[in-house]
Amino acid sequence: MIKNKFYWLLTISMFCINMLKSQDSKLNVFTMDRNALEINKAKLKKNDPKLLPSYKKLLNVADEALAVKELYTVMEKKQIPPSGDMHDYMTIAIYFWPDPTKPDGLPYIRRDGEINPETKDYKDKGNIGLMIKSVECLALAYYFSDDEKYAEKAVAQIKAWFLDPATKMNPNLNFAQAIKGKNDGRGIGLIESREFVLVIDAIGLLQHSKHWTSKEQTGVEDWFKAYLEWFSTSKNGIEEMNAKNNHGIWYDAQKLGFALFTKNDKVAKSTIESVKERLESQMDETGFFPLEMERTISLHYEAFILEPLFWIAQMGSFLNEDLWNYETPKGKSIKKGFEVLVPYLANEKNWIGQQIKPFEYDEYSSLLAKGHYKYKCSSCLPGFYKNLDKKADQSILHLTTLID
Repeated sequence: MIKNKFYWLLTISMFCINMLKSQDSKLNVFTMDRNALEINKAKLKKNDPKLLPSYKKLLNVADEALAVKELYTVMEKKQIPPSGDMHDYMTIAIYFWPDPTKPDGLPYIRRDGEINPETKDYKDKGNIGLMIKSVECLALAYYFSDDEKYAEKAVAQIKAWFLDPATKMNPNLNFAQAIKGKNDGRGIGLIESREFVLVIDAIGLLQHSKHWTSKEQTGVEDWFKAYLEWFSTSKNGIEEMNAKNNHGIWYDAQKLGFALFTKNDKVAKSTIESVKERLESQMDETGFFPLEMERTISLHYEAFILEPLFWIAQMGSFLNEDLWNYETPKGKSIKKGFEVLVPYLANEKNWIGQQIKPFEYDEYSSLLAKGHYKYKCSSCLPGFYKNLDKKADQSILHLTTLID
């Protein structure tokens, strides 16, 4: 009797463990397509000739990241934030320059679309980008190769930026995109953390690595809970939430990602409703965004506002929301915004708005690739393949999207 009870308990225990493993085996990624990742990994195991060149490029970039000895942090800047705390992130506004009519150049004045090279002296902005790209490519290299050396470096970088008491960033952007002579930071600066959602995706790719433990998971979740609170309630956060252009949509994309990662369904659901309202108010009847069309590099900003909308549509599936095909009461939609822009992204038509500097077509290949997959866009693939060999980012995109 005791023996039978023991075997019964053992069987139940093993069943529960297997169920947990089964649930755990699902990739916990948000802006990336889980289905695409799993299918492409299976293809690579069969040495798919279409994917292998991109896979090799990814590993080359990941190996370069491995070779970089230092870890990117917010502690490398020479300037001291107004708080006196080096752990606070700090940058200056990219489109503001010294006023040539003033002896000290203050306050700085706006030159839209022209980046002030002085911004490079504020290393936090450069380092946040390098950190994110490093973590993303290392996590993807680990996921596709199962080689722990990539996971180990990715985890070390995540810990340096978010967890290590000596180097971690404080969970705020109080001093981002300051205008010299006017303020110490602005709501607009929140856009500089927009790719934190890619770090969250990278963590999902690392979840089965022996280097990523529950301690790291809990630590980073706590960091993002604190950041989401600041993001939602601070003066800069509220200012950005009220933005009527691409900043408002990028705000929602970040907020949705942070809420999903920290399992805050209430905030996630309210953010989806905010996105629907922004589509109705910010897009015109033709599918363009008037405030982006007013910019001096308007094609860039029309593409730039679609990117977070694509992220949001992908994340919406976690809440059973089909935003890929959603239409507002007035017939506005992500699909409409994409379809009206395709001929220009694919360089089939000359742009109809102002563009004071050349448009970087390869930067927005992701829209063409995902548009081909989601909307059966037959004219999208030639534009994507044209840019495939230009940058490592295109190889990452090839591996994370169902293109072929």
